[in-house]
Amino acid sequence: MSLAILSCLDDPSDLVRASAVSRSWREFVRRFSLSKNLCLKLFHRLSSVDRITEASNDRDEEESSEAGPSSLMDTRVLEREHRAYALLARGCKSSPIRSCIAEAIVASSTDNYPAESILNTLEERDKIDNNTPSYWSSTGQHKTSVPETLLYKLKADLCVITEFSVQPFQAYFQPGTPIYSSHYVRFRLGHHNANSQEKKSESGKVPPVESNYVWTYTSQEFPMAQENRLQNFKLPEPVLCVGGYLLIELLGRVQTQEMDGLYYICVSHVKVMGRALAKSFRVVDPDESGKFGLKVVSYSDPQEMDEMEEEAEQSPQELDEMEEEEEQRHLGPVRNPRLSPMRNLEQLLNFLRRRPRDVDYVWPESDDTDSDEEV
Repeated sequence: MSLAILSCLDDPSDLVRASAVSRSWREFVRRFSLSKNLCLKLFHRLSSVDRITEASNDRDEEESSEAGPSSLMDTRVLEREHRAYALLARGCKSSPIRSCIAEAIVASSTDNYPAESILNTLEERDKIDNNTPSYWSSTGQHKTSVPETLLYKLKADLCVITEFSVQPFQAYFQPGTPIYSSHYVRFRLGHHNANSQEKKSESGKVPPVESNYVWTYTSQEFPMAQENRLQNFKLPEPVLCVGGYLLIELLGRVQTQEMDGLYYICVSHVKVMGRALAKSFRVVDPDESGKFGLKVVSYSDPQEMDEMEEEAEQSPQELDEMEEEEEQRHLGPVRNPRLSPMRNLEQLLNFLRRRPRDVDYVWPESDDTDSDEEV
C-alpha cells in the first residue's frame, strides 16, 4: 500500500521530502527506486542509463568496489542513484526554459561561404555589418526533392527540448522579393558516434557528416509556410536529447532564383527552446545500442545555479535599475537585497518568498544522525 501511494507522487520535491521524514522512509524510497521510476515516467529514454557515477569521487568508489562487502556496495549504489535521479527529475521539470543551441557546426551545402554560412542562422539580427543581410543559403538544385541539413551542438549533453523555430529567408534584394523556404522540416536529436571514424576508413568513401551521429529521436515532418517569419514547431510533449546534437532536415524546395532558374533553400534564424542540464550532468560513452552512462557533475539545485548565473551576468546599469524599482515600490530608500543587508522584516519576507529553500537535494552518506521517528 505504501509503495502504491508514494508511486503516485509526480513532483520530485514531494518525493525528496518523503525521503527526509525518517531513516526508514528514506530507506523505503531508496530501496524501491522511486526517484528513478519518476524519471522513467517522465522520459522512457532514461531506461537506457546503464550506470551512474559522481565526478567528485569516481576513484574512491572504484577502490571501494573492489574491497567493500556487496551489501554495503548495494546500499551505496542505491543511495547514489536516489540522489542522482531526484536531481534529474528536478532539473527536467523546473529548470528555466531557454535557448539551447550552443554553436552551429555544418550545413550539407553552402552557396557562398562564408557570407552565407550556417553561422548566420544564430545571429539574432536580420542585418549585420554594413547593412548586410544575415542568412544561410544552400547551393542551387534542378530538382525540388533534394534535401538540405543543418547540424548544431546544444548547450548540454542532456537537454529537455520543448520547441523548435525556423525562419525562412526573404531575399528583398532580388526581383519579387522571393522567400526560399522548404516544403517541410524535420528534427533529429542524438549523440556523436564514437565508431564513425572506423566506418569511414573501411568504406574508403566520405559519408555525409550527419552519418557520424546516432539519432535517437526523429520528429514528424512539419509543414513550413513560405512566409518571412519565425515559425514555431512545438512538440506534442517534451523530448529528452541524450548527447547534445541537433539535425534540422529541410525537405522539398519551393522557390527558384530568377538569375539561374535553380531551386534554393535559405534560412535566416534557427532557435531551440528547452531545459539544458549542463551544470548537473554529463553523458558518458553513449553507444549505438542506445546505452549510456550518466555522470553527476554537481548536486546543487539547477534552478538556483541558473539564477545565480543570471545575477552574475547583470550589468551595473541593470542592477541600478532594479534598485530604483525597489525604491519606488517601497516609497523609500530600500537597497537591492543582493547589494546591501536587509533593513526590515517586510523586505526579508519578500526575499524569502522569491527564493524558497525548503528542499535540499544533497544527503549525507551516513545514516547515523538520522531521526528514526515514524510519521
